[in-house]
Amino acid sequence: MIDFVRNVRLWFVPAEVREDGETPDYRFSLANERTFLAWLRTALALIGGGFAVDQFLPDLRWAWRVGLALALLGAGVLCSLRAVNHWVRCERAMRRGEDLPVSRFPALLSLVVAVVAVAMVLVVLVGWEG
Repeated sequence: MIDFVRNVRLWFVPAEVREDGETPDYRFSLANERTFLAWLRTALALIGGGFAVDQFLPDLRWAWRVGLALALLGAGVLCSLRAVNHWVRCERAMRRGEDLPVSRFPALLSLVVAVVAVAMVLVVLVGWEG
């Protein structure tokens, strides 16, 4: 938990990451940044999907619409927070010469998206008004 709190602090003071270990090859740092940006694009897509479900499916039952929208919005929020945390953890690991950190988050995100997709398939097959 203490390491997580330190990482959160480093989200807002990334220059302090440089105090850890040695400077890695800049290509690795840039690849880490591209991965961070890919996670942010995924988060924005999930958030956009959540708003789209809420705004463009007015005939869908309220509980279904809100549930699907909140699942997508929540996944987007978690994805954006995970992006910055993973960026810091990877940058610190590269500077220290350690293995890159592993995470269960991609599997969790995949499951959430799959559940929402299956729910949407059911909604389409059953009909908008259930």
